[in-house]
Order: sequence, then C-alpha cells, then structure tokens
Amino acid sequence: MLERRVAGTVPAKHHIQLRSPGGELRYEECFTQDGFEGPYTIGYHLHPPHTQALAELKAGWTLPVAAPERRLAKRHYKTQDLKRTGGPPVNARTPLLFNTDLTLGMVYPSAADPVYVANADADELFFVQEGAGTLRTAFGDLRFQKDDYVFIPRGMTHRFLPDEGVAQAWLWMELLGQMHLPRQWRNETGQLRMDAPYCHRDFRHPEFRGPVEEHLRDLLVKRNGAFHGFRSAHSPLDLVGWDGTVYPFAFPILNFQPRAGLVHLPPTWHGTFAARGALICSFVPRVVDFHPQAIPCPYPHSSIDCDEFIFYLRGNFTSRRGVGPGSVSHHPAGVGHGPHPGAYEGSIGTTRTDELAVMLDTTLPLRPTATALAVEDPGYQASFIPAHQ
Repeated sequence: MLERRVAGTVPAKHHIQLRSPGGELRYEECFTQDGFEGPYTIGYHLHPPHTQALAELKAGWTLPVAAPERRLAKRHYKTQDLKRTGGPPVNARTPLLFNTDLTLGMVYPSAADPVYVANADADELFFVQEGAGTLRTAFGDLRFQKDDYVFIPRGMTHRFLPDEGVAQAWLWMELLGQMHLPRQWRNETGQLRMDAPYCHRDFRHPEFRGPVEEHLRDLLVKRNGAFHGFRSAHSPLDLVGWDGTVYPFAFPILNFQPRAGLVHLPPTWHGTFAARGALICSFVPRVVDFHPQAIPCPYPHSSIDCDEFIFYLRGNFTSRRGVGPGSVSHHPAGVGHGPHPGAYEGSIGTTRTDELAVMLDTTLPLRPTATALAVEDPGYQASFIPAHQ
C-alpha cells in the first residue's frame, strides 16, 4: 500500500523454513490482494494460523438499510445529535449513507473490542473527530489520536482499544473497492512524488511487539454482508515477524500539504485517498487563491457524475452557514450546488481559510438510512434561496 516494511524475524527468502533457536518450525501466512497478483504481506506464526473452529458469537454492527426513496434535494445531517450508544467499536459502527461501493457512518465507542474482528468485505478508513486509542493487529500496535485517519486493510484481524475515560467520535468509511493513494501522487516506482501533498514520513506504522497473548480466541468475520464466528486454540497475534506492503497505518490530516493557485482549484487537488467509486479529500487550513480578482469561495457547480459528502470538523466554513462540528452535507448529483447566499461574494478579498473537513465524491448515489433521517435538518434545501427571491 505504502512501501515495503520488515519487522521481527523473517527468513532469507519467501517460502523457506524459519525455525526458532530451539528448532521449532514457524508457520508462514501469506496475506494477499488481487489473488496472488497484487500487494502482499507474509507473516510467521508460532502456530498454524488456519485451524479455527466455528463458533457462535453475538457481536457485529448494524448493516445499512435504505430509508424510503425521497425527492432529490440537498441534505444536511447533524451527527452531533446522534445518540451515543457506546460499547465496543465492533458493535458501535452506525451506518448513515451508503451505496454498493461504500458505507459512511459514525462510531461512538466506549469500550475495547471483546473479540478480534476481520472485515472480509471491505477496507475500512476511520477519521478520529474526537478521542484516541490503539489499533491492535498481529503486525503491532498503532496509536491514533484526534485528527488521524486510521486505515485497516480488508480481511485483517484487528481489535480496537479506545483510551478509557476519553470521549470518542469517529467517522467510519467502509470501502468495498480497494483503497489506495491517488495514482497521480506516485512516481513510476510507486514512491510518493516530491510534489505530492504528503510524503512517506507523514504516515505512522504499527510498532511490532512480537507474539501477543491477550487470552482472546474469538474472531468475528464479516463476509457477504453477514457476520461469522470462529474460535482459535492459540492467539492469532502470535507473529514472530512479517514482511510486506499490506498493513494498517495512521495519517494525521494536518500532515496533508494543501495547494493554492492563482484561481480556485478543484477538489481533485485535495485528493488524499481513493477507492472504487470514491475520492476522499482533506480540506485543511491554507492560503487561498491569489489572482487580484480571485473569488476564493467554491464556485457553484453541477458535478453530474458525483454525489458530494462533506463531514465538517471545525473552523470557518465560508461556503456554508448553519453547519458545525459533526455536520454532514450531502449534495446529490443532478441538482447544482455551491455556497450559501452571500458567501460567494463575501469571500472576495480573503487570503486564507481555517476550515477542517473530510469530503468524499462518490460516483454512485448515496442513500440514507433511517438513522440519518432522524437527525436531518429539514430547512437545509430552503436555506439556499436568497432572502429577496
């Protein structure tokens, strides 16, 4: 995904024996993508990693179900008004908007996962609006904190441990098509270009601990939109070493290096991650356009191939009024959208913006769940009508 990394003890070559100083054979596991044609990581276990028994586990989050069809309109959902039910992340993921490429929602956890989890349907990307904690995998512990993106590859066994006594609020993105860094930011060898909006040093990686024993044996796997339980005789975190390019990572949004142009730049310049049917963008504090006659506020636009989803974090949202931290705007394809009345004209002469937000452009229409409708702002569409009209 990012670059090849090696941790712990590995043999000199793939698929050959690795033995302990006492002669015990280690068990190789190949974690592959795109069959055997894509990126992969190879880990070395104390015990065979594939000998799980079936188990009945009562865990798993609510799957998205579409609310009844509604007319086309611009929408505003106030996630800050959602009930924070708490519990472990494995149960606390709450879907709000979705299509066949992805699900978008919120997580308000208050406890550690009591089981290991593997989402075999999708990569998962979280944005930490509030809180901090540790993502634990066999590849090591990954600390995360407020303003971090946290990425978990599809099918990777993991467990979240939110920090105790700390309020948590995470934006959740379940991406059914493989997530990657936008290709325009890489050179022909796969390295991030020197003019990319981030560099390899901006990403945090797991800190390998060697074999970990938590006395947990249960694994919940999500596959084909259902949850399946398994139980192992040994800890699944029993790696002595690993080598590869597929692993979890954290990326602080404020490490994103924004661009400024003579005139307003389109969202593609803010592209941070991409997946099938989605471009994920980071809007961070920055200077704005510097043409003498520039209009810094985003221009009205009709992006007929995209729905626009924006999760507002903090700062001065110059193009919107009535939104605050935790607000979600959903502007569907087919109806033009842009700044609120007065914002376009009022932006003239400004030199910088301090907004912080996560945006997705999706190629398939997003459908809301009943949970999203329960926190919808009913006056949002009408708020774009000028007072004199």
